[in-house]
Amino acid sequence: MVNMENEGAQIRKSIDQFPDEARMILLKLASEWGDVAASDSPEVVQLKGAMTNEVYQITWPSVGPSRRMIVRIYGEGVDVFFNREMEVQTFECMSKHGQGPRLLGRFANGRVEEFINARTLSAADLRNPEISSLIAIKMQEFHNLNMPGPRVVLLWPRLRSWAKEALNLFSAEEVKEFSLEKMEEEINMLEKALSSDCGRIGFCHNDLQYGNIMIDEETRQVTIIDYEYASFNPIAFDIANHFCEMAANYHTDTPHILDFSKYPGIEERRRFVKIYLSSSGKTPSDVEIEDLLKEIEKYALASHLFWGLWGIISEQVNDIDFDYMEYGRQRFQQYWLTKPVRLGS
Repeated sequence: MVNMENEGAQIRKSIDQFPDEARMILLKLASEWGDVAASDSPEVVQLKGAMTNEVYQITWPSVGPSRRMIVRIYGEGVDVFFNREMEVQTFECMSKHGQGPRLLGRFANGRVEEFINARTLSAADLRNPEISSLIAIKMQEFHNLNMPGPRVVLLWPRLRSWAKEALNLFSAEEVKEFSLEKMEEEINMLEKALSSDCGRIGFCHNDLQYGNIMIDEETRQVTIIDYEYASFNPIAFDIANHFCEMAANYHTDTPHILDFSKYPGIEERRRFVKIYLSSSGKTPSDVEIEDLLKEIEKYALASHLFWGLWGIISEQVNDIDFDYMEYGRQRFQQYWLTKPVRLGS
C-alpha cells in the first residue's frame, strides 16, 4: 500500500543515505543526461503515505526541465505478504504493456523507477463521478491484461498463509482478541460461499487505494501503479476492495482510522459497475449489473479479512510509522459487523 503524494513530505539532504548500489545507479542515470547541472546533488523527498516500502522522489537540477525519478526501498519483513521476484516480474510486464513506469535499475533491497508526470489521487477523488468513471474503465482494461502464468485464484491460499502466520506471531490472548482461532474456518466458509457464484477471473491489482492511482490532468489518462499484491483473482474482489478503500484517508493526522460511513451507497456502486461492464464495448443487462453488485458485496468480507490480517502481521514486521494493529482491528470489526447482511444470514 503505497502513496506517491508528496504533500507534507520530509526532505533528505543528499543521496548519501541510500545504499551504495542505489546511489551508483542514480549517478549513472544522471551522467547519461547531458542537461543535468549537478549530478551529485539532487533534491531527495520522502513521499508521505507509504505503508509497505519507503518511497523517495529524486529531482536533479538541470539546464532545462527538472529530471526526476523514484527510488523505492523495500520494507523489511514484508516478504511474508508477497513474492518480491514475482512482483518485479509483474512490474516489468506492466511496463511492456505501457501500463506503468519503466524500471530504471535494481539493487539488493529496492529499485529505481521512472517518474510519472501525473498527479496522485486524493481520498476525495475517488468520489468524483468523472474520476470514478475513469477508474472503472481502467480497472476493466487492467483485469483483461494478458499476463503470464496460470489463471489461478490466489486470494484463498494467500489468506490461509497469512492466517497461519498470524497464529505463529501472536500470544494466546491476542489470538482470542482477533478471533484468529476461527480464521481458517471463516476463510473456508467464504471460499465455499463465494466460489459457487462462478464469477469472472482477471488480473487484479488487489490494492486499489487512491494512492496507487495517478491521473494526467491534461490528457485525463489514469495510471495504476504499485503491483506488490497483484495476481489473478475474482474481479469482484478487486472492485470490492476499491470500494472499501473509500473509507480511508492516509493523509490525515490519524491515517489508520477508517470511516465506513464513506463506503459508497448502492447507486454509486451501481453506476461504477455499469460503467465497468459497459467499457468492454457491450451494453450490460440489468441482471448482469445486479449479479456483479451482489458478488462485490460478498467479496468485501474477503477484503476485510485480507487487510485485517495484513494489518496485525505488519505490526510485527514493519517499522514504518503507522498504527497497523488498530487498522487491522477496524477491518476485522467490519467483517463481523457486516457478515450477516452481506451473506444474507
